[in-house]
Amino acid sequence: MEIRDTFTYKLLKPLASIFIRVCYRPQIKGLDNIPKTGRVILAGNHTKALDPIMLVGVQKRVIHFLAKDELFHGKIKWIIKKLGCIPVNRRIHDKNALKEAINALEKDLCIGIFPEGTINRTDDIIMPFKIGAVKAAYETNSIIVPFTIVGEYKLFRKGPKLEFMKPIKVGNNLEKENEKLMNLIKNKLKKEGFKNGRKNDTL
Repeated sequence: MEIRDTFTYKLLKPLASIFIRVCYRPQIKGLDNIPKTGRVILAGNHTKALDPIMLVGVQKRVIHFLAKDELFHGKIKWIIKKLGCIPVNRRIHDKNALKEAINALEKDLCIGIFPEGTINRTDDIIMPFKIGAVKAAYETNSIIVPFTIVGEYKLFRKGPKLEFMKPIKVGNNLEKENEKLMNLIKNKLKKEGFKNGRKNDTL
């Protein structure tokens, strides 16, 4: 699959920005930590299905998200493909997804990864991270910009807090680096008073 900045993405991006800012009024911090150009991975916790729309709408980079492969065969498959998303088969250790992510980074693009692998509907603050983000970063000498999402999406009320932290580089001990990334985000969530639970899993 060819990864490129698509017309459809750029067409819908302003609509995503208006939608998320008007309807959910997110509180954004740390936008300056995202490089304007060059290869970068945005990696953070996953709270609701609206998280990718918020990430698209509040910052300027085109983000190529890693998305579950079921979306490429469902009712919205046409738009998922046109948005430059990278399919991930979550039922296996998907080497093809990692290869596509690496290809995108080698073109100096920006990719978005939720290392938990899915929306966190457990009672835990964060679920164990899959290693793809740090592996892709190491293989391509890319930086990772960690982010945290805290709070709920409530229509026309002050919404979730999205904070982009300072970029980090990873070393060659990928297991250790993956744990460091997970703990960095987990500790930030704790500091922000984040509490998770199954009761808020509708969006």
